[in-house]
Amino acid sequence: MSFIPTAIRTLPLGMLATLIAIVMFGLATLYSAAGGSISPWASNQGLRFVLLSGLMFALSRISVARWMDIAYPLYGVTLVLLLIVELFGKIGMGAQRWIDLGFIRLQPSEFMKIAVVLSLAKFFHRLPAIYVSTPSVLVAPIALFAVPAALVMLQPDLGTAMMISMASVLVIFLAGVGLRWFLTAGAALLAALPVAWSMLHDYQKNRVLVFMDPEGDPLGTGYHITQSKIAIGSGGLFGKGFLDGTQSHLAYLPEAHTDFIFATMAEEWGVMGGLFVVLTYGYLIRWGWRLGVAGDTIFTRLTACGLAFTIFLYVSINLAMVMGLAPVVGIPLPLMSYGGSAMMTVLILLGILMAIHRENVGGSRLNSTGSFAV
Repeated sequence: MSFIPTAIRTLPLGMLATLIAIVMFGLATLYSAAGGSISPWASNQGLRFVLLSGLMFALSRISVARWMDIAYPLYGVTLVLLLIVELFGKIGMGAQRWIDLGFIRLQPSEFMKIAVVLSLAKFFHRLPAIYVSTPSVLVAPIALFAVPAALVMLQPDLGTAMMISMASVLVIFLAGVGLRWFLTAGAALLAALPVAWSMLHDYQKNRVLVFMDPEGDPLGTGYHITQSKIAIGSGGLFGKGFLDGTQSHLAYLPEAHTDFIFATMAEEWGVMGGLFVVLTYGYLIRWGWRLGVAGDTIFTRLTACGLAFTIFLYVSINLAMVMGLAPVVGIPLPLMSYGGSAMMTVLILLGILMAIHRENVGGSRLNSTGSFAV
């Protein structure tokens, strides 16, 4: 196999094949949601994937050592962008989440999902193990994710704030922080729930109440969940058939091409289609997690596991949301839902994971001091 170029030999072909399968299935669903038309959704989504795939491969060529070097600067720039959103951000659908540059709308909170994982991984990589559970030391990693999460909450974007916080907590846990600190934090959060509830916007409170009793207002705030469950349930085992969905084609299902695309797919492809989606995403998550488990350094382990968990959060929150198992929080199904923000985030983090994979296969390693060694 020595005749195969190293650049090809170090590619994770299984992951790439799975990635393409997810995107193609998503494009087929968008084609169906548009009534059997490639425009406007499938064509735009396909073009985004091609362009962002080029970015993914370019980022995969950056060394792991370089990713660690830029972790803090990336975090700092993203934090500044979040502050700019608060001052000058574009308002859409009642939320202020984007910076409108004319030719593109940036959503800095998406970049923070990656930046916070890289920064926490670098922090614990540099921290001597003896200080990992020291209370005074833990202030820094807590602030690293709490500050951006609070800024995202102000947009308001509860779902993204949850993702940033949950991924960060996992990284801190995997770094070896004592379980007692998580139990203490959990108790504090429970005690603070009344205060947190009072700080939620009315529509966010309604979403929680609808989650608990969606039939209480089936034509109002419970409409999304009710129609989503009807679409998924009506698909049965094998679905109604491609292009034969009624909930989405007759416009009963809101956001059929974005947040609720899984319901659109399940109506036409049934349980078997749903299993295909879950298994393919599961492969991506497992691939990234195994990179972390096999990592030789703290930075590599925490980065790979944290980024794999970020994909898991995207998928699990979206699926729970569309099936009525969690409140609607506006988290899309990445690579399938129409839109560039989530796709960009996932392809960037896959590029970072590919960089880790490439160096593992190529025999390169980052030593414990952060320098590059072979």
